[in-house]
Amino acid sequence: MEYNKLIPEEEKVIVGKGTEAPFTGEYDKFFEEGVYLCRRCNTPLYESKNKFDAHCGWPSFDEEMSGAVIKKPDEDGIRTEIICSNCGAHLGHVFTGEKYTSKDTRHCVNSVSMQFVPMDFKGKEERSAVLGGGCFWRLEAAYKQLKGVEKVDPGYAGGHKVNPVYEEVSAGSTGHSEVVKLTYKPEIITFRDILEVFFTIHDPTTPNRQGNDIGEQYRSIILYQTWKQKEEAEVIIKELKDAYENPIVTEIKPLIKFYPAEEHHRDYFKKHPKEPYCQLVIAPKIEKLRNKYKELLK
Repeated sequence: MEYNKLIPEEEKVIVGKGTEAPFTGEYDKFFEEGVYLCRRCNTPLYESKNKFDAHCGWPSFDEEMSGAVIKKPDEDGIRTEIICSNCGAHLGHVFTGEKYTSKDTRHCVNSVSMQFVPMDFKGKEERSAVLGGGCFWRLEAAYKQLKGVEKVDPGYAGGHKVNPVYEEVSAGSTGHSEVVKLTYKPEIITFRDILEVFFTIHDPTTPNRQGNDIGEQYRSIILYQTWKQKEEAEVIIKELKDAYENPIVTEIKPLIKFYPAEEHHRDYFKKHPKEPYCQLVIAPKIEKLRNKYKELLK
């Protein structure tokens, strides 16, 4: 299994079983609603409802998500280590008998071992979706046809290279996919609508490929920014599984960072409508969209 690439600070704790300095972690005094994932493999570890302030300098939880962690005694037999059950990442230690909560358990976890995903967008916060399904030119052109979609930015996400450029992503050395970031108005178009269009304009059953576009940068991927986006993506994939002859291989993972593409990739279909790729690949996708989702079109 391929894991997320770690920076040295994360490597020291997650692999080397180190401990971050107390009161320095980003989640120590953090109490928003959401879910904490393993930084190394994205496995859900803890829900925010089980987090409490132990005033110890590290994030504290009194219960893990079912099956998320493994507990094993340290070699000295004094403390009990907690590790991710999926990838073995070092999380911290678990303590009992302190009477902080009614569960009498404290998972003392390093912030760098986790990534937080909010439950949902808040209030008037900008709504956005990040999706990849082949060349970003085709996705950009299709989503610009929809009501409620205010902005479509082509870019790169899902990999490990910081500030990637097109040539690097195309070479397959960054782990990134070509994606689009949609900014939308949820009162006009829902995330569910966006996903339905997504599964209409690309083939989610071909690993690392869309037609003649081949490589990991063309894989089918949904990069969620909230836990509700993740759940909606899982629901629609489950609903659609019998609609395809082959299994759906769409990757669902948290968005770490979106990198905008170079300027010449923006509005490609609009700028080059007569080019063969635009005529043979993008135009048919838009026509299919227009035939199936007339009520969503501008």
